[in-house]
Formats: sequence, structure tokens, C-alpha cells
Amino acid sequence: MARARIVLLVAAVVWLLVSVPVSAQTVTKYVRFAEGSRVAYGVLEGDTIAELAGGLFDNPKPTGRRVKLADVKLLAPVAPSKVIAVGLNYQTHLGERSSAKYPGLFAKLPTTIIGPGDAIVFPPDATNVHYEGEMVVVIGRRASHVSEAEAPDYVFGVTCGNDVSERDWQKSDLQWFRAKATDTFGPLGPVIARGLNYNDLLLQTRLNGEVKQKQRTSDLIFSVPAVVSYISRYVTLLPGDIIYTGTPGATSAMKPGDVVEVELEGVGVLRNTVKR
Repeated sequence: MARARIVLLVAAVVWLLVSVPVSAQTVTKYVRFAEGSRVAYGVLEGDTIAELAGGLFDNPKPTGRRVKLADVKLLAPVAPSKVIAVGLNYQTHLGERSSAKYPGLFAKLPTTIIGPGDAIVFPPDATNVHYEGEMVVVIGRRASHVSEAEAPDYVFGVTCGNDVSERDWQKSDLQWFRAKATDTFGPLGPVIARGLNYNDLLLQTRLNGEVKQKQRTSDLIFSVPAVVSYISRYVTLLPGDIIYTGTPGATSAMKPGDVVEVELEGVGVLRNTVKR
């Protein structure tokens, strides 16, 4: 009986954590910004940034200095050593295909990463480039061979990402190197939100203001803990490494002059223009 009561208590606590609305969650939003030639991390508080001293994953302390958001340029909120992505992680993106037994992974390159407001630049021979709005996980601790139960302890927070993809190259090339890892094909930002229940957030992608993708992260086939644990079996994840968790629904081609926005509930909007 005692064991049954403990199980029920744990289940109740989990239910409460999952059911807490985003507006009631205590969330800290971290940014990385440039002020002239200076680059620093900070905590976003409304339209003001409270600057932090040191690296984001080294227990940084407030400097006491505050700057206006309008007076700085937001950068991608982290500079990762590794950029890993999960493919086909929503049934709506799979369509009639069956889901895999384990997460399908591929790598992008750190040089794909651009920040909010930066341009997605098409190479001259790119003709069929699609958006892929996604929730992106930011790793906060060195993770190797961690269990699914342990995995949340290694997640620092989440942000918005766009896994830009050249579909013709995906079909024709031996690997997805060009299709996924071309420079600027990894928009990221605007903030890293810490404290959100990332297992149930609304994800949306808009092209020129029109909603093209809309789904909750609770519909991920492989959850964040499952993905982090699986990756850590084979690759050591380091603080600042990021994982694009997959895109829902259908995607379509972008063209120069378009504006693509990825919005994640509790995080904000990642907005980028497209040019050739």
C-alpha cells in the first residue's frame, strides 16, 4: 500500500508540472549580444538586458550593468561546438510513412548558425530551399551515456531554430552535407528560455506572415529526454551544443525577399529574411 501511495504521489507531481501553463512558469531568458565590438551574455528582462560576466555555462554572475535591447544586436544565443538534428520526428511530417525505432540523426555545421535578423543566403545553384521550424535544445552539461531519466538534468534550455534545407540536394547528393550544412542554413534564437516545460509548447512557422506549420512539441515521436539520451550513447555532448528536434507538418520553398518566422511558446519569435 505504501508503495502504491508513493507511485500515485509521483504521478500527481508529474501531472502538476506538465499542466502548469507557460504564463505561470518561472522562466529565465538568456541572450548573447554585441555592443560595438563587445560580445556578452545577459538576461533579458522586458526591453532591458542585465549583463552577465563570463560564459553562460560557467555560473556567470551579474555585472550590475544594464543595456537597452534596442541599443545592441542580438546574436545567435549560443556558439555550439556541435549541431545535431533529428529528422522525421513528427508524424505529420512523416505522412503515411511509419516512424523509426530510434531517432534519425544528422549533423549540421557550426558555420550554419546565424542569429535573429540575419539573412538566410541561398548559394547561386540552390533552387528548392525550404524552411523547417523547430524547437532546439541547448545542452548545459557534459553528457555521455546518460539515461533517459537523467537527460533533463543536462538540458540548459530551449530556443527556436530553422533547419533550412535544399530539397533537391537532399535527393541527389550522397549525403545531406550541402542540403543541411550550407552557411546560414541554421537560424537560431532569439533567446534561450530556461524553466519552460519543453515537452508541451506550441511551435509555429510563418512565411511572409502566413502560418505554414503549427503543432505542439508534445507530439514529438521521440521526446527531448529520449533524444538527448540516445545521442549521448555515441557522441559526447558539451555545454553549448544544440539539437534541432524535428519539424512538423509540410514545408515549402522560400524565395529571395521572403521573411520566415519561427515562434516557440514562451521563447519568442526568430525572424530571418531570405536573399541570394
